Amino acid sequence: MTSSSMVNIAVHLPRMAQLQPDTTAIIFPKGNQRLTFQELNRLSDRVCHGLTKHGISTGTRTVLMVTPSPELFSLTFALFKVGAIPVLVDPGLGIKNLKKCLAEAQPTAFIGIPKAQIARLLFGWAKQSLTTIITVGPRLFWGGNTLDAIIKNAPDQPFSMAETKADDQAAILFTSGSTGPPKGAVYSHGNFSAQVEALKTVYNIQAGEIDLPTFPLFALFAPALGMTAVIPEMDFTRPGSVDPQKIINTIKTHNVTTMFGSPALINRVGRHGTERNVTLPTLKRVISAGAPVPASVLERFSQMLQPGVEIFTPYGATESLPVCSIGSREVLGETRAMTDQGAGVCVGRPVAGIRAEIIRITDEPIETWDESLKAPDGEIGEIVVQGPQVTRSYFQRPEADRLSKISDPSGGFFHRMGDLGRRDDQGRLWFYGRKSHRVETVDGPLFTIPVEAIFNTHPAVFRSALVGFGAKGNQRPVICIELEKGITTSQDQLCAELMALASGYPHTRGISSILFHPAFPVDIRHNAKIFREKLAIWAEEQIK
Repeated sequence: MTSSSMVNIAVHLPRMAQLQPDTTAIIFPKGNQRLTFQELNRLSDRVCHGLTKHGISTGTRTVLMVTPSPELFSLTFALFKVGAIPVLVDPGLGIKNLKKCLAEAQPTAFIGIPKAQIARLLFGWAKQSLTTIITVGPRLFWGGNTLDAIIKNAPDQPFSMAETKADDQAAILFTSGSTGPPKGAVYSHGNFSAQVEALKTVYNIQAGEIDLPTFPLFALFAPALGMTAVIPEMDFTRPGSVDPQKIINTIKTHNVTTMFGSPALINRVGRHGTERNVTLPTLKRVISAGAPVPASVLERFSQMLQPGVEIFTPYGATESLPVCSIGSREVLGETRAMTDQGAGVCVGRPVAGIRAEIIRITDEPIETWDESLKAPDGEIGEIVVQGPQVTRSYFQRPEADRLSKISDPSGGFFHRMGDLGRRDDQGRLWFYGRKSHRVETVDGPLFTIPVEAIFNTHPAVFRSALVGFGAKGNQRPVICIELEKGITTSQDQLCAELMALASGYPHTRGISSILFHPAFPVDIRHNAKIFREKLAIWAEEQIK
């Protein structure tokens, strides 16, 4: 293989170490730890030497369960450098799902903090396949090696990076499981490289900027983009419970220029900041993803930003990100009004390199792409995408591949997003909700986002969720309501007001059941995706 055909996502780190060696790569305010690009690159090279000595090399599937720390950064880049395949599973998925995911991935190496090692033994994670154990921190009774020991005995010299190709496996990232069992999306080095380029281009990110990533995976993009990553003090599994003042203080102390946060985090920080007239003059952009961001949340957070600074909401999924992007100026100035009328949520135009199409709704597999699959512009259908950042398959899930991938005779494939939407006459996509969440009534299908938008306009409603139960084609639609905190209005009065709202729109007029839920079940990763499947079971129990 010639070096010209080499594509390895880790190549960005040594490149940045050469271009800006003394620039700080990562800052951990807790403990006041810092590493420059040169120091991070040298540390990851030492880790590479240690890993290869202990049997972790090209193709080794390696579970990585390490909290955000210098060790997480050095290990992740080291695994990419040696050509190993990190297996990244969110601990918030729950014990049962974690065990299933790790059994499916069949890793041979496990790198984790002591807490993860204890859980591995306690619950028997991947016990049939593991041969190499490395502990980040003190090792107790479980054997293996410690990261400190393998670094101490490793040479402090450059490591010759694995010459991986664009299609070679780079990592296995398990989905959040918010709409079904978690699946391992297989990322290639080409997928990651395309993501980095797309993020850099779409958001005009420049080397030397200061980034505040409040989601661990996004933190790893910062060094690849030449940004300094400031890792906040927070529980990354509960972004909706973050201490907003800590986030604000970190932005101000480190002159942060770009920030990523889930809708739940943006909402919490925005509420706190606007109540106290906080301004964040150093921010050049804010990016929020994981679920649709309500316009009210964008409006509130925007009050803390300088004129012209936008909050961007990229659309995509674990399997493909970014697909589209839209800024708060366009949302608040134009699309919000249509969303509030039930037109769906505008997610913007496809980013460069992405082809997005709308196909007619079906739950059946589609083997081969054909232009006749496309729905007419303006018609609601399933969103399918094609492009370099779109992952080709799931690990060990041929049935999931059959349901989500469409072979393209002209080359490549389409990924079925599992989301419903339409394209407008300006080429923008509008999101209507998950395909699996549509409610099939005797009068036709109801889609979550347009229905919920009507109820969400009521000032007492924090969020709503459309669910249904019964046989397909004869489902009973129910709207579940989570109220804003501190609401004292009686539920009977609220019901009457909400029914009056619903009667004004053809797509909500047929909903006659309203239930109040104390706190919606949501995904751990972003605290924003509503587990409508759980709500549907709860709603049926309430109505029986």
